Amino acid sequence: MTRHARNCTAGAVYTYHEKKKDAASSGFGTSSRRLGKDSVKNFDCCSLTLQPCHYPVITKEGYLFDKEAILTYIITKKKEHERKLKEYERQIKQDEEEQADRANAESKKQLDKFMSLEKNIVSSKTASTAEEIPSTSGAISNVSLGKRKELPSFWVPSQTPSAKVARIEKPDSKVYCPVSGKPLKTKDLIQVKFTLVKDASDKKSLIAKENRYMCAVTHDILNNSVPCAVLKTTGDVVTMECVEKIIKKDMIHPLTNEKLSESDIIPLQRGGTGFSTTNDNLQGKEERPALQC
Repeated sequence: MTRHARNCTAGAVYTYHEKKKDAASSGFGTSSRRLGKDSVKNFDCCSLTLQPCHYPVITKEGYLFDKEAILTYIITKKKEHERKLKEYERQIKQDEEEQADRANAESKKQLDKFMSLEKNIVSSKTASTAEEIPSTSGAISNVSLGKRKELPSFWVPSQTPSAKVARIEKPDSKVYCPVSGKPLKTKDLIQVKFTLVKDASDKKSLIAKENRYMCAVTHDILNNSVPCAVLKTTGDVVTMECVEKIIKKDMIHPLTNEKLSESDIIPLQRGGTGFSTTNDNLQGKEERPALQC
Protein backbone atom coordinates (compact mmCIF):
# COMPACT_ATOMS: atom_id res chain seq x y z
CA MET A 1 0.00 0.00 0.00
CA THR A 2 1.36 3.37 -0.95
CA ARG A 3 1.69 6.23 1.48
CA HIS A 4 -0.85 8.45 -0.30
CA ALA A 5 -3.54 5.83 -0.75
CA ARG A 6 -7.10 6.74 0.20
CA ASN A 7 -7.30 4.22 3.06
CA CYS A 8 -3.70 4.52 4.16
CA THR A 9 -3.16 3.17 7.69
CA ALA A 10 0.61 3.46 7.81
CA GLY A 11 0.59 7.01 9.21
CA ALA A 12 1.95 7.62 12.70
CA VAL A 13 -0.57 10.43 13.37
CA TYR A 14 -4.23 9.85 14.24
CA THR A 15 -5.78 12.55 12.07
CA TYR A 16 -8.90 14.60 12.85
CA HIS A 17 -10.70 13.07 9.87
CA GLU A 18 -10.00 9.54 11.10
CA LYS A 19 -11.13 10.46 14.60
CA LYS A 20 -14.45 11.90 13.36
CA LYS A 21 -14.99 8.91 11.08
CA ASP A 22 -14.36 6.42 13.89
CA ALA A 23 -16.57 8.38 16.31
CA ALA A 24 -19.46 8.41 13.81
CA SER A 25 -19.19 4.67 13.14
CA SER A 26 -18.76 3.68 16.81
CA GLY A 27 -21.86 5.51 18.09
CA PHE A 28 -20.02 7.30 20.93
CA GLY A 29 -19.32 10.97 21.56
CA THR A 30 -21.23 14.13 20.62
CA SER A 31 -22.09 14.73 16.99
CA SER A 32 -22.97 18.23 15.78
CA ARG A 33 -24.36 19.28 12.45
CA ARG A 34 -25.45 22.56 10.97
CA LEU A 35 -29.14 22.79 10.15
CA GLY A 36 -30.12 23.59 6.60
CA LYS A 37 -32.99 25.80 5.56
CA ASP A 38 -35.25 22.75 5.20
CA SER A 39 -34.94 22.11 8.96
CA VAL A 40 -36.26 25.50 10.12
CA LYS A 41 -39.71 27.00 9.84
CA ASN A 42 -40.75 29.55 7.26
CA PHE A 43 -41.34 33.17 8.22
CA ASP A 44 -45.14 32.80 7.84
CA CYS A 45 -45.48 29.64 9.96
CA CYS A 46 -46.71 29.43 13.54
CA SER A 47 -44.01 29.05 16.17
CA LEU A 48 -46.08 26.36 17.92
CA THR A 49 -47.64 24.29 15.14
CA LEU A 50 -44.88 25.00 12.54
CA GLN A 51 -47.65 25.21 9.93
CA PRO A 52 -48.78 28.18 7.82
CA CYS A 53 -50.98 30.48 9.91
CA HIS A 54 -54.67 30.79 9.09
CA TYR A 55 -55.21 33.72 11.47
CA PRO A 56 -51.71 35.07 12.16
CA VAL A 57 -50.97 37.16 15.24
CA ILE A 58 -47.65 38.48 16.50
CA THR A 59 -46.25 39.29 19.93
CA LYS A 60 -44.38 42.45 20.90
CA GLU A 61 -41.10 40.54 20.50
CA GLY A 62 -41.94 39.65 16.88
CA TYR A 63 -42.85 35.95 17.19
CA LEU A 64 -45.62 34.78 14.88
CA PHE A 65 -48.39 32.45 16.09
CA ASP A 66 -51.64 31.08 14.79
CA LYS A 67 -54.43 32.71 16.81
CA GLU A 68 -56.12 29.41 17.61
CA ALA A 69 -52.87 27.78 18.74
CA ILE A 70 -51.69 30.62 20.98
CA LEU A 71 -55.14 31.11 22.59
CA THR A 72 -55.31 27.37 23.31
CA TYR A 73 -51.85 27.61 24.87
CA ILE A 74 -52.87 30.57 27.07
CA ILE A 75 -56.08 28.84 28.24
CA THR A 76 -54.15 25.64 29.02
CA LYS A 77 -51.60 27.56 31.08
CA LYS A 78 -54.35 29.39 33.00
CA LYS A 79 -56.08 26.08 33.81
CA GLU A 80 -52.76 24.66 34.95
CA HIS A 81 -52.24 27.70 37.19
CA GLU A 82 -55.70 27.22 38.74
CA ARG A 83 -54.93 23.57 39.43
CA LYS A 84 -51.56 24.40 41.03
CA LEU A 85 -53.14 27.22 43.04
CA LYS A 86 -55.75 24.83 44.48
CA GLU A 87 -52.99 22.39 45.44
CA TYR A 88 -51.04 25.23 47.07
CA GLU A 89 -54.13 26.41 49.02
CA ARG A 90 -54.79 22.81 50.10
CA GLN A 91 -51.21 22.61 51.35
CA ILE A 92 -51.58 25.89 53.30
CA LYS A 93 -54.81 24.63 54.90
CA GLN A 94 -53.15 21.35 55.83
CA ASP A 95 -50.22 23.22 57.39
CA GLU A 96 -52.62 25.30 59.48
CA GLU A 97 -54.42 22.17 60.67
CA GLU A 98 -51.12 20.49 61.57
CA GLN A 99 -50.00 23.59 63.45
CA ALA A 100 -53.28 23.66 65.38
CA ASP A 101 -52.91 19.94 66.19
CA ARG A 102 -49.35 20.50 67.42
CA ALA A 103 -50.55 23.38 69.64
CA ASN A 104 -53.33 21.20 71.11
CA ALA A 105 -50.90 18.34 71.66
CA GLU A 106 -48.45 20.67 73.39
CA SER A 107 -51.14 22.05 75.72
CA LYS A 108 -52.31 18.50 76.50
CA LYS A 109 -48.74 17.49 77.17
CA GLN A 110 -48.29 20.37 79.62
CA LEU A 111 -51.55 19.45 81.35
CA ASP A 112 -50.54 15.78 81.67
CA LYS A 113 -47.15 16.80 83.01
CA PHE A 114 -48.77 19.02 85.62
CA MET A 115 -51.17 16.24 86.66
CA SER A 116 -48.33 13.75 86.98
CA LEU A 117 -46.34 16.14 89.15
CA GLU A 118 -49.36 16.63 91.42
CA LYS A 119 -49.72 12.86 91.77
CA ASN A 120 -46.02 12.56 92.63
CA ILE A 121 -46.38 15.18 95.40
CA VAL A 122 -49.36 13.36 96.92
CA SER A 123 -47.71 9.95 96.64
CA SER A 124 -44.45 11.23 98.21
CA LYS A 125 -46.36 12.71 101.19
CA THR A 126 -48.20 9.44 101.72
CA ALA A 127 -44.98 7.46 101.51
CA SER A 128 -43.21 9.68 104.04
CA THR A 129 -46.13 9.35 106.46
CA ALA A 130 -46.28 5.58 106.19
CA GLU A 131 -42.46 5.31 106.17
CA GLU A 132 -42.52 3.44 102.87
CA ILE A 133 -40.36 3.57 99.80
CA PRO A 134 -41.51 6.37 97.46
CA SER A 135 -43.51 5.24 94.48
CA THR A 136 -41.98 5.41 91.01
CA SER A 137 -45.26 5.49 89.13
CA GLY A 138 -44.64 9.08 88.09
CA ALA A 139 -41.18 8.41 86.60
CA ILE A 140 -40.64 9.83 83.16
CA SER A 141 -39.90 7.26 80.46
CA ASN A 142 -39.81 7.20 76.68
CA VAL A 143 -43.21 5.56 76.47
CA SER A 144 -45.03 7.71 79.03
CA LEU A 145 -47.13 10.79 78.38
CA GLY A 146 -47.90 9.70 74.83
CA LYS A 147 -44.28 9.72 73.67
CA ARG A 148 -44.74 6.29 72.19
CA LYS A 149 -46.43 7.89 69.16
CA GLU A 150 -43.63 10.41 68.69
CA LEU A 151 -40.84 7.82 68.53
CA PRO A 152 -40.64 5.99 65.17
CA SER A 153 -40.38 2.24 65.08
CA PHE A 154 -38.89 0.58 62.02
CA TRP A 155 -40.13 -2.92 62.94
CA VAL A 156 -43.77 -1.96 63.64
CA PRO A 157 -45.60 -1.21 60.36
CA SER A 158 -48.02 1.24 61.97
CA GLN A 159 -45.16 3.31 63.46
CA THR A 160 -42.77 3.23 60.53
CA PRO A 161 -41.81 6.81 59.53
CA SER A 162 -42.86 7.90 56.06
CA ALA A 163 -41.23 10.33 53.65
CA LYS A 164 -42.63 13.84 53.62
CA VAL A 165 -44.40 15.15 50.56
CA ALA A 166 -42.41 17.72 48.58
CA ARG A 167 -43.39 21.30 49.27
CA ILE A 168 -45.33 23.14 46.57
CA GLU A 169 -44.22 26.66 45.76
CA LYS A 170 -46.79 29.38 45.12
CA PRO A 171 -47.53 29.28 41.35
CA ASP A 172 -46.88 32.26 39.16
CA SER A 173 -50.07 33.70 37.68
CA LYS A 174 -48.32 35.08 34.59
CA VAL A 175 -48.39 33.30 31.22
CA TYR A 176 -45.06 33.32 29.44
CA CYS A 177 -44.37 33.19 25.71
CA PRO A 178 -43.32 29.63 24.71
CA VAL A 179 -40.51 31.00 22.52
CA SER A 180 -39.16 34.19 24.13
CA GLY A 181 -40.06 33.32 27.74
CA LYS A 182 -41.42 36.82 28.41
CA PRO A 183 -44.89 37.59 29.91
CA LEU A 184 -47.66 37.16 27.37
CA LYS A 185 -51.17 38.62 27.45
CA THR A 186 -54.04 38.16 25.04
CA LYS A 187 -54.49 41.92 24.62
CA ASP A 188 -50.85 42.25 23.50
CA LEU A 189 -51.36 40.00 20.46
CA ILE A 190 -51.39 41.99 17.22
CA GLN A 191 -53.25 40.75 14.19
CA VAL A 192 -51.04 40.35 11.12
CA LYS A 193 -52.23 41.03 7.59
CA PHE A 194 -50.18 39.40 4.83
CA THR A 195 -50.49 40.68 1.26
CA LEU A 196 -51.06 37.84 -1.20
CA VAL A 197 -49.07 37.59 -4.41
CA LYS A 198 -51.47 38.12 -7.32
CA ASP A 199 -50.47 35.75 -10.10
CA ALA A 200 -53.31 34.66 -12.38
CA SER A 201 -51.17 32.01 -14.09
CA ASP A 202 -50.37 30.19 -10.84
CA LYS A 203 -53.29 27.85 -10.08
CA LYS A 204 -51.65 26.12 -7.09
CA SER A 205 -53.11 26.23 -3.60
CA LEU A 206 -51.74 28.77 -1.14
CA ILE A 207 -49.73 26.21 0.81
CA ALA A 208 -48.20 24.69 -2.33
CA LYS A 209 -46.99 28.06 -3.63
CA GLU A 210 -43.36 28.90 -3.09
CA ASN A 211 -43.95 32.67 -3.22
CA ARG A 212 -47.10 33.30 -1.21
CA TYR A 213 -46.81 36.84 0.16
CA MET A 214 -45.31 40.17 -0.82
CA CYS A 215 -44.54 43.51 0.79
CA ALA A 216 -47.64 45.66 1.22
CA VAL A 217 -45.80 48.77 -0.07
CA THR A 218 -43.07 47.73 -2.52
CA HIS A 219 -44.64 44.39 -3.57
CA ASP A 220 -41.31 42.59 -3.09
CA ILE A 221 -41.60 38.84 -2.59
CA LEU A 222 -41.26 37.79 1.06
CA ASN A 223 -39.29 34.74 2.19
CA ASN A 224 -36.81 33.72 4.89
CA SER A 225 -34.01 35.59 3.15
CA VAL A 226 -35.85 38.91 3.32
CA PRO A 227 -36.01 40.68 6.73
CA CYS A 228 -39.58 41.80 7.42
CA ALA A 229 -41.44 43.98 9.89
CA VAL A 230 -45.05 44.36 10.99
CA LEU A 231 -46.68 47.78 11.29
CA LYS A 232 -48.56 47.65 14.58
CA THR A 233 -51.35 50.08 13.63
CA THR A 234 -52.65 48.09 10.65
CA GLY A 235 -50.81 44.75 10.83
CA ASP A 236 -49.33 45.10 7.34
CA VAL A 237 -46.10 43.20 6.65
CA VAL A 238 -43.36 45.17 4.88
CA THR A 239 -39.68 44.59 4.23
CA MET A 240 -37.02 46.14 6.45
CA GLU A 241 -35.65 47.81 3.34
CA CYS A 242 -38.99 49.59 2.96
CA VAL A 243 -38.86 50.59 6.61
CA GLU A 244 -35.35 52.04 6.33
CA LYS A 245 -35.77 53.81 2.99
CA ILE A 246 -39.42 54.91 3.03
CA ILE A 247 -41.13 54.75 6.42
CA LYS A 248 -38.35 56.05 8.68
CA LYS A 249 -37.88 59.20 6.62
CA ASP A 250 -41.04 60.87 7.90
CA MET A 251 -42.49 58.08 10.16
CA ILE A 252 -45.81 58.04 8.30
CA HIS A 253 -47.68 54.91 7.27
CA PRO A 254 -47.45 54.72 3.43
CA LEU A 255 -50.94 53.21 3.06
CA THR A 256 -53.01 55.11 5.65
CA ASN A 257 -50.89 58.25 6.25
CA GLU A 258 -50.98 57.62 10.00
CA LYS A 259 -48.20 58.88 12.24
CA LEU A 260 -45.94 56.05 13.40
CA SER A 261 -43.48 55.66 16.27
CA GLU A 262 -40.53 53.34 16.79
CA SER A 263 -42.65 50.97 18.89
CA ASP A 264 -45.13 50.60 15.99
CA ILE A 265 -42.47 48.85 13.88
CA ILE A 266 -42.07 45.23 15.07
CA PRO A 267 -39.32 43.18 13.37
CA LEU A 268 -40.69 39.78 12.37
CA GLN A 269 -38.63 36.88 13.72
CA ARG A 270 -37.98 34.57 10.81
CA GLY A 271 -36.54 31.12 10.29
CA GLY A 272 -33.03 30.40 9.10
CA THR A 273 -31.76 30.31 5.55
CA GLY A 274 -28.68 28.14 6.03
CA PHE A 275 -26.35 31.17 6.25
CA SER A 276 -24.60 31.89 9.54
CA THR A 277 -25.57 35.58 9.56
CA THR A 278 -29.31 34.89 9.57
CA ASN A 279 -29.75 33.13 12.92
CA ASP A 280 -27.49 32.36 15.86
CA ASN A 281 -29.10 29.03 16.74
CA LEU A 282 -28.75 26.86 13.66
CA GLN A 283 -26.65 24.01 15.00
CA GLY A 284 -28.04 20.74 16.27
CA LYS A 285 -26.15 18.53 18.71
CA GLU A 286 -26.71 14.90 19.63
CA GLU A 287 -25.09 13.78 22.85
CA ARG A 288 -24.23 10.10 23.05
CA PRO A 289 -22.31 8.05 25.64
CA ALA A 290 -18.61 8.89 25.64
CA LEU A 291 -16.12 6.09 25.18
CA GLN A 292 -13.39 6.55 27.78
CA CYS A 293 -10.22 4.51 28.17
